[in-house]
Amino acid sequence: MSNSASTVPLLTPYRMGRFDLSHRVVLAPLTRARSYGNVPQPHAILYYQQRTTKGGLLIAEATGISDTSKGYTDTPGIWTKEQVEAWKPIVDGVHAKGGIFFCQLWHVGRVSNNTFQPNGQAPISSTNKSLQPVERANGVDVASFSTPRRLETDEIPFVINDFKVAARNAIEAGFDGVEIHGAHGYLIDQFLKDQINDRTDEYGGSLENRCRFALEVVQAVVDEIGADKVGIRLSPFANYMESADSNPEALGLYMANALNKFGILYCHMVEPRMVKLGEIFETPYSLGAIRDAFRGTFIVAGGYDREDGNNAVSTGYADLVAYGRLFLSNPDLPRRFEIDAPLNKYNRETLYIPDPVIGYTDYPFLPSDV
Repeated sequence: MSNSASTVPLLTPYRMGRFDLSHRVVLAPLTRARSYGNVPQPHAILYYQQRTTKGGLLIAEATGISDTSKGYTDTPGIWTKEQVEAWKPIVDGVHAKGGIFFCQLWHVGRVSNNTFQPNGQAPISSTNKSLQPVERANGVDVASFSTPRRLETDEIPFVINDFKVAARNAIEAGFDGVEIHGAHGYLIDQFLKDQINDRTDEYGGSLENRCRFALEVVQAVVDEIGADKVGIRLSPFANYMESADSNPEALGLYMANALNKFGILYCHMVEPRMVKLGEIFETPYSLGAIRDAFRGTFIVAGGYDREDGNNAVSTGYADLVAYGRLFLSNPDLPRRFEIDAPLNKYNRETLYIPDPVIGYTDYPFLPSDV
């Protein structure tokens, strides 16, 4: 980055634990549905390399931790040897350009149906309450969900162990660390949120009990790979996949304070304005109190543009800002932010198609002389 970047808050350097970041623009985890048979593919090498800058942080797309974790077609996993080996050249590609790469560990819980599950079984969750069908992002394909099976208390340690093994596998694949996916109505969020979690054991009821599963996952992952390699993504205010909570501020604050005990590297929070996927709502809520409570690096996401991101960094509201669709359609997003260049628009129709090029690696860069 040029010296002029110092006037752009998003383009200032930042020390995140042992990582020296050259700027504050983070690639958000983005499902792209191009990992055929749940195995990452060689075309992902170019996709991630295109979005890599020296000292830039990238978070890989949500990556399944086990054969029960799947809910979407052609999303990557990291529970088999084949998957680990397939990730290695992708991670090497990012490292070759000087990037820092974290793997997002994912279990969808009830956001699934039995066609994705081993032996056609019911998806597992904190509850046996079903989800209503939803339209997928392209507005055509309707996803239907099977009635989930509530995990028995004595089964929960096995799922926690799946997160632990996946974290170990991510480090074996070469990733610099992992982000635990605790957001957007997936399994961990299904335990956190009181509108879903109807358990009567030690994993349900009180705020402390509902947060127990998430924090036990964090503990297991920290014990396996070290707190300096662990982040978590949370969305206490969101209602994706019918995952509302009656007191999201209390939930966010409780988690921030509890996470401090582990000394994890970062907390990645979705803005309160992102109640529904892809829509921005006016809201009186802010992540300010949660940000003040959490002692590690604080990453924000949710509908940010260049101006919003600069404001978040310059005011101390966030350390880093994660960008999803803007980074998807502008592989050179940090450079465009640096010089305030126009942005490519993303094409919603090609977000999740299986094509290895179209809507994936064919978004244009700025001319080299700009």
